[in-house]
Amino acid sequence: MDLTLIPDGGLAWLDASGPLAHVVLSSRIRLARNLEGIRFAVRARDADRRRVLDLVDAAWQRSAAARGGARFLLDDLGPDDRQLLHERHLVSKELAAAGGERGGSSGAAVYLAGSLGLMVNEEDHLRLQTLHSGFGLTQAYGALERLDSELGVALPVAFHPEFGYLTACPTNAGTGLRASVLIHLPGLVLTKEISKVLQGLSQVGLTFRGLYGEGSEVVGNFFQLSNQTTLGKSEEELLDHLGKIVRQVVAYEEQARQVLLRDAPTIIEDKVWRAYGLLRHARSLSFDEAMNLLSGVRLGVGLKLIAGLSVYTLNKLLIFTQPAHLAALEVRSANDPELRATRAAYVRRLLDAEAAPPA
Repeated sequence: MDLTLIPDGGLAWLDASGPLAHVVLSSRIRLARNLEGIRFAVRARDADRRRVLDLVDAAWQRSAAARGGARFLLDDLGPDDRQLLHERHLVSKELAAAGGERGGSSGAAVYLAGSLGLMVNEEDHLRLQTLHSGFGLTQAYGALERLDSELGVALPVAFHPEFGYLTACPTNAGTGLRASVLIHLPGLVLTKEISKVLQGLSQVGLTFRGLYGEGSEVVGNFFQLSNQTTLGKSEEELLDHLGKIVRQVVAYEEQARQVLLRDAPTIIEDKVWRAYGLLRHARSLSFDEAMNLLSGVRLGVGLKLIAGLSVYTLNKLLIFTQPAHLAALEVRSANDPELRATRAAYVRRLLDAEAAPPA
């Protein structure tokens, strides 16, 4: 798998250039679409999946938005390569598992062009998505809408005048839009206010998930906040509603951080510097341990307790300390127990380089 075919390896969203990037890592928009006259994925046969892939391939090649992109067929990739794409948030867990783990051809593929992506033969025939740095839902949707329009001209999409875009799961029908932000909330966790905030989300039609979205656990105080329904509201209304709630959550997080700094400065400083010290000197780290320690360091950077350490470096560590990335770095298996030592060495190397004075 040659990721040099994609600008920035599909990781431009890590650069911390977007608004509120110290709290909000990324904004993601996903659109679910199915092709008219072809069985949906849950009932599709190999011939159906191949037909979907052929039709999408032709439409993608003619799309101006996709110019200069690359295609990866998941059936042709090994498990570590598929996991690596998942760790970069370029494919879902379901699509990563589809390739190579069933008889026949899954037709699973991902098309990538800059910040734009298109997953084929996942739960729906098409899953268009884009990832942007920081808090930028409107900008992210604008880029994806252009690709959706271009593909919609070339492909017969299943649409109902009353129910909107038809999807394999009824909760995605309507706009087919799922918008989410990946947000870091250590202040609310430490002040024990996080439960109130998360309960409030469900009351206003939103939901939360872990680092990898649906079915994943929360680790390192990273949460994905997203809309829960897609039917009955326009795309603009859904994005505006999510945006307003995210701004409120960011405000609560900022307030919680100031409360911690005011009421328990010694405890917070000790937590931050202990985390930093362990990362700088540990010889073995599990992924969960690394994420929790990085959360403490990230809090310290946000509170300006740690100087000279960029949010981009912390974002990079979030991705490159995952098993498939470390395995690729060391030419090992993602299940190799020695990756704990490799992870610790990689973290030390990046933090040492960041802390070193300029030549």
